[in-house]
Amino acid sequence: MVDLIDMVQTLTTPHPLDRYLELIRPTLTARRLRAEVTHVRRSTPGSVTLTLRPTRQWRGHTAGQYVQIGVVIDGIRHTRCYSPVNPENRRGKHIQLTVKSHTGGLVSEHLYRHAAPGLVVDLEPAAGTFALPKARPDRLLLVSGGSGITPVLSMLRTLAGEGYRGELTFLHYAKSPVLVPHRAELDAIARAHNNFRIELRYPGRHAADDLEPVTVRSCTEISGAGYFDYDELERVAPWFAEAQTFVCGPQALMDAVRKVYEAEQLGDRLHTEEFTLNFAPVDDTDVHGTVSFSASGVSAANSGSTLLEQAEAAGLSPEYGCRMGICFSCTAVRRTGCTRNVRTGETNSDPDQPIQLCISAPVGDVEIDV
Repeated sequence: MVDLIDMVQTLTTPHPLDRYLELIRPTLTARRLRAEVTHVRRSTPGSVTLTLRPTRQWRGHTAGQYVQIGVVIDGIRHTRCYSPVNPENRRGKHIQLTVKSHTGGLVSEHLYRHAAPGLVVDLEPAAGTFALPKARPDRLLLVSGGSGITPVLSMLRTLAGEGYRGELTFLHYAKSPVLVPHRAELDAIARAHNNFRIELRYPGRHAADDLEPVTVRSCTEISGAGYFDYDELERVAPWFAEAQTFVCGPQALMDAVRKVYEAEQLGDRLHTEEFTLNFAPVDDTDVHGTVSFSASGVSAANSGSTLLEQAEAAGLSPEYGCRMGICFSCTAVRRTGCTRNVRTGETNSDPDQPIQLCISAPVGDVEIDV
């Protein structure tokens, strides 16, 4: 079959076979992975949940992983990374994504406002190392905040579906009860599993602020609670030192959890997933020289920002996805010069090396093949 596709691909040069097949039906592809939106639900303010049916090339995901989707907006393809919220299934026929609309977020706002059944998106295989161990631990602590709930919710749903019998606490932080996606399902999971403890926190919010009717729930909800600290950890999971802990959320939450685990020398039991880019300190002496985008014949003074941002400021449109060093969509070759990894602060000046534009900033003169 592969040989036949290769032969047909040769006959359709210069365009790939999929270019012709998509004219018949967007999801009819020989090699390229795509998915069609089958259901759209906007049950949480500012968020949209999409159910996608991928093409036959899809091989499923592991709970906690992310997928990269490509969406065409005004004739331009944009890619972003999102974590499926459905349970892991290596042969799953559907993917469920919950996308939080961020102000100024081109793709997230587009999907929130315009996604409808029938929309076809490009899709990449699931990736990422933020995943439960195959041999499930006896104790698990899942912590999330805001839209960081998505990979952790996939873990929770997977464990519930497996009938996990260990001890589990799920702790989630949100601004308001109405902003917790899949809240009804969380309550159903808590009712069905006596060994699951689901704790929802709304820091800075008072119970009187909640306008919706009070209902009896199996999840423990506390408005006006403080932010994450050691005392909170002791309350919800006093056994945390023996557990494996998985965390995804805003930088402040991530830093607070790391602080506790480092103090307790439990770094090997902490697993994190970043969805914001945390910059290492910048040395002002690095901000000089010229950035040459050799493939485009464009040069610009080094502003100190990432190469992706500088390329865009120079009028170029390099491909990108997550903009935080996860998906490798913006990889390009650094021909000469030195660049700094904005996450770690490390520098490298080896010639003709592939680098990620979104997390690389030039140190002095740099030539990049863009």
